[in-house]
Amino acid sequence: MIDHTRIANAALREKVMSAEDAATFITPDSVVGMSGFTGSGYPKAVPQALAKRMEAAHAAGDPFRIQVWTGASTGPELDGALARANGIELRLPYNSDPLCREKINRGEMEYIDMHLSQVAPMAWQGFLGTLDTAVVEVSGIHANGSLIPSSSVGNNKTWLDRASKVILEVNSWQNAALDGMHDIYYGTALPPARVPIPLIRADDRIGNSHFRCDPEKIVAIVETDSPDRNAPFDAPDDSARAIAGHLLQFFTHEVKKGRLPETLLPLQSGVGNVANAVLGGLVDGPFGNMTAFTEVLQDGMLDLLECGRLRVASATALSLSPDAAASLNARLAAFRDKVILRPQEISNHPELIRRLGCLAMNGLIEADIYGNVNSTHLMGSRIMNGIGGSGDFARNAFISIFMMPSIKKGGKISAIVPHASHVDHIMQDVQVIVTEQGLADLRGLSPKQRAKVIIENCAHPLYRPALQDYYKRALAGSYGLQTPTLLAEALSWHQRFVETGSMLP
Repeated sequence: MIDHTRIANAALREKVMSAEDAATFITPDSVVGMSGFTGSGYPKAVPQALAKRMEAAHAAGDPFRIQVWTGASTGPELDGALARANGIELRLPYNSDPLCREKINRGEMEYIDMHLSQVAPMAWQGFLGTLDTAVVEVSGIHANGSLIPSSSVGNNKTWLDRASKVILEVNSWQNAALDGMHDIYYGTALPPARVPIPLIRADDRIGNSHFRCDPEKIVAIVETDSPDRNAPFDAPDDSARAIAGHLLQFFTHEVKKGRLPETLLPLQSGVGNVANAVLGGLVDGPFGNMTAFTEVLQDGMLDLLECGRLRVASATALSLSPDAAASLNARLAAFRDKVILRPQEISNHPELIRRLGCLAMNGLIEADIYGNVNSTHLMGSRIMNGIGGSGDFARNAFISIFMMPSIKKGGKISAIVPHASHVDHIMQDVQVIVTEQGLADLRGLSPKQRAKVIIENCAHPLYRPALQDYYKRALAGSYGLQTPTLLAEALSWHQRFVETGSMLP
């Protein structure tokens, strides 16, 4: 039910209109910055109205496509609707929508896969071009015109500042108790005026609770009452639980060695069922008074907050399953001092990740025997989602961890391969690899030492003998022995899958 009191500024209340009328402010070939990060806080009504305009234009023989910039992935009412209308010419910086993915992989949509921390700076530097319109969901507007962010922050501050026109969706579904949960930092600058960011702990607040926006730029406001749409997490399977167990043992070992404190260091966790299972494993682990400095707050992190293991979580978005989102919404006020939502240029900032010493835990598609990680492409050329923030954290974390079950598709694909078909994270940025088979601590190891540990500890028994055979022959027949590679065979497993549907010989 729409709460008309969410807009307390009288002048801005005069700009309320239908989504159909608001969508007319977006013209063909324009660049539009949309709010949204992993299915949270994205506009729902205006993109759908825009998609209908596009479909009508296409039926009349008129081209109508736009460029879309966001924080990360969004939901079906945005990416899905615009992709179905064939309305997106270019998309950045991250996508998980299946319709967009199909069009990208068919060459029908251009896609720029970017490190999430770099999007706002590049927009300010002008490298991405001019931003014509911002469409941003907020949870309310104060009498003084300041905007209350919703369930994600992402790049919204930058879109509001840089866009020539602003369209707001005021969503009554977003809990009013979100007011005060955000920390919007306005102290970033371009070189040579850049200064250190004054954040030294995960729970520091260094900015404002609200967005500011020139009211003259706001051309339309649409009132909505629409839920965020994040997919539910699967229950942890045996592989996910095994990965979580290996990581808990590793953290316990690091504490005993004196390399980690008993409270660990700030946790970062990528999105997905395996990552969520690892967080769930920490609920019953021996660590307490923990903190998180991450991109998204998932179900497992919410469980850690509820049981008291996690003291505070800093993120840029809530990325909760429908059940967890409903649960949090019902008790959001109780989490006001435990959750901080920031712009992604802060949540993913390399300076802060390095300073805080984050423990980065991210997923992979495949890793090769030397520890190079592919987190984005299937068989080297077909995009899955994107690099997201994993690169921001992996290169700058205190410990950089990548995890995934060792086989997929019933054993037809091995996650450990002779040579990664695409590399997002070079071996120098990958310190620990974990599968259900075991954990490979790669710190301080040469490439040849890494190969032995990864094959022995992480490869599935279906593929371990073939990997050992490849490595043995590479030692005998490689062009050089720093990183032994058989060029004629390096991608043969991928080629076999493309031709036969299985990497197995």
